[in-house]
Amino acid sequence: MTEQGAGSAYGVGEGLGARPTAEDLMEVVRTVEDPELRMSIVELGLVYGIEIDDDGITTVTMTLTSPGCPVGPMLQGQIYHLVSQLPGVEDVEVNIVWDPPWDPRTMASEEVRMMLGVW
Repeated sequence: MTEQGAGSAYGVGEGLGARPTAEDLMEVVRTVEDPELRMSIVELGLVYGIEIDDDGITTVTMTLTSPGCPVGPMLQGQIYHLVSQLPGVEDVEVNIVWDPPWDPRTMASEEVRMMLGVW
């Protein structure tokens, strides 16, 4: 997929030199699913924030369901691949943090909590 194609598929970067907003980037990252739970990592509450600076450097701050989660590198790679294809994004850094620790009772969406049976 070309850079223009990637941006158009997500409705971002419509003008020359346009940079996606943090909200645009979050929508792209929303398509990444935890392979074990088959749910969006955004809806699970694993993505703590996304920032893009004036130079197009994008930083995604996220966590995993547990420190021993074996799919961390795969999720980082998927995020890097999707976000780096967007027009206006020059580089992507995906940081995994452990503070605050992930708690689905407070961080996951209501729909995900219901699906997981977490109250």
